[in-house]
Amino acid sequence: MSRRKFLYQSAALTGGGLLASALDNQAFAIFKSRIMPSDQINIGAIGIKGMGWANLSAALKIPGVNVVALCDVDKNVLDNRMADLVKLKVDVSKIKLYNDYRQLLDQKDIDAVIIGTPDHWHALQMIHACEAGKDVYVEKPVGNSIEECRVMVAAQKKYNRVVQAGQWQRSQQHFRDAVDFIRSGQLGNIRTVKVWCYQGWMRPEPKVPDSAPPPGVDYERWLGPAPKRPFNASRFHFHFRWFWDYAGGLMTDWGVHLMDYAVFGMNADVPKSVSALGGNFAYPDLSQETPDTMGALYEFDKFNLIWDHAMGIDNGLYGKDHGIAFIGNNGTLEVDRGGWEVFEERQSKNKVKVERKLPTDNGLQKHWENFTNVIRSRKMEELNCPIQTGAHIATVCQLGNIAFRTQEKLIWDKSKERFTDEAVNKKYFGKEYHNGYKLPKL
Repeated sequence: MSRRKFLYQSAALTGGGLLASALDNQAFAIFKSRIMPSDQINIGAIGIKGMGWANLSAALKIPGVNVVALCDVDKNVLDNRMADLVKLKVDVSKIKLYNDYRQLLDQKDIDAVIIGTPDHWHALQMIHACEAGKDVYVEKPVGNSIEECRVMVAAQKKYNRVVQAGQWQRSQQHFRDAVDFIRSGQLGNIRTVKVWCYQGWMRPEPKVPDSAPPPGVDYERWLGPAPKRPFNASRFHFHFRWFWDYAGGLMTDWGVHLMDYAVFGMNADVPKSVSALGGNFAYPDLSQETPDTMGALYEFDKFNLIWDHAMGIDNGLYGKDHGIAFIGNNGTLEVDRGGWEVFEERQSKNKVKVERKLPTDNGLQKHWENFTNVIRSRKMEELNCPIQTGAHIATVCQLGNIAFRTQEKLIWDKSKERFTDEAVNKKYFGKEYHNGYKLPKL
């Protein structure tokens, strides 16, 4: 009997005055302590070294969620995670292991998958998972190009799957409270929003010669649709994010988290224009392509948005290494992962000030609770960060990176959802796929 059917029949019994005789206290205790088989969620995780593992760990804290399959192109990672699961007292005897995600998607008892692979794999794996009838939790940024973002949204719609983007701040209460305050109008007219990401701990790898892949690594599968290149340790695992083949640097790595709330807080859509500048000024001799220092200016209808990132520096605005500042006529609201507060504007006659409000919950855990709740209810409108939201902000961040790479002020045509410069569209709108892979046309 499913949980929903049980509750329905219980309600009917109560209405007829028969519940007390039909079910004793022990039966209720057993029901409350168990998740019914129909409400169990079997998870398969694809890419489990970094955030893939963080996501799986959060998922396993939710009653009724089980891990039944793991996939990674690095056997060493698979072995380590199986050992980690044993430490968590998870029964690993029935967990199946893969290095090819398509084989994992063929496993019939999997309800949902985690995609924690490098960015250049997100689109294909999410689309194929939806096609296979799986719900999906896909890490941010959801796509590695504007075109990929479009196709991912189309896939979710076509296959009608629950798809949550891994922008977990969307589920954290203090961020939502900050947005409520912004939209209350107490800050007055907001003309400028500043977003910054100063990451002192982030440092690319030294330049090293190409080499053979480490034992246990299926490098061909790791490359997937990316251009074929010899293996280089400085481009592998965490450090893939500093190379255009696979990712977009800090702009898309942290940017989708922070820019998301900047745009969400202002209830904005897409910018009219964007320009950017920067370079590799912090670590010019290390192995990287994406800029370690960059600023971007986004022009919206009624405000400007400024993005500023720097690796190797922690001392950002307001003494924070990251944050979002909504600068209004009456005060400035600053929000980050450590809380939010409002600084009064001395020139205003309607001064507003709020002492710092601290976080009260775990955003990643809440995000997973939201995802699993929607898997069970199928109420798509209750997702905190559906693929449409993830695709929107990934596109906004791509605009900044493309402006940096072209070194031009770019105009975005909202009606056509393209740049006005067709040469820029041709070169940067999508990614060329290699090694026999193709982005589906949906």
